[in-house]
Amino acid sequence: MGKKNKFIIGLNEIDQVVDFLKDQFKVCKIFAFYGPLGAGKTTLVRNLLRGSGVIDLITSPTFTYLNLYKNKAGQKFCHFDLYRIDKLKDFLAAGFDEYLYDPEIINFIEWPEVIESLLKEGVCKVKIDYHTDPDKRAMNIEVFGKKV
Repeated sequence: MGKKNKFIIGLNEIDQVVDFLKDQFKVCKIFAFYGPLGAGKTTLVRNLLRGSGVIDLITSPTFTYLNLYKNKAGQKFCHFDLYRIDKLKDFLAAGFDEYLYDPEIINFIEWPEVIESLLKEGVCKVKIDYHTDPDKRAMNIEVFGKKV
């Protein structure tokens, strides 16, 4: 069981979550983002990459499955969108698991359900959902940290 944290935020408060997630880089190299279409997974990842110093154009990897980024300090990030991957064996056959185990890369994974069996430790699971206030989102963040 990981350590649980809850946030209810509007778009103008997203930096609170970004700062919290960046603090988890010490114990997590994999950040898994769950939630329905349009809940804000890509928006949160984009803000997290910007907050980590990535200055490149940040786009959703919906059709390419992954985008690689590097900040000015040389830190590497991999942004996955697994919405179109149906089976774990397809993820493994593409060699994507190598990114997960590279200690130099921080991974952000949207739609991680298909690879859930690979997400054991060193993982931060971010569950985003709609809130009764249409301008806010509810986020449950569970950290399964590992000293890295």
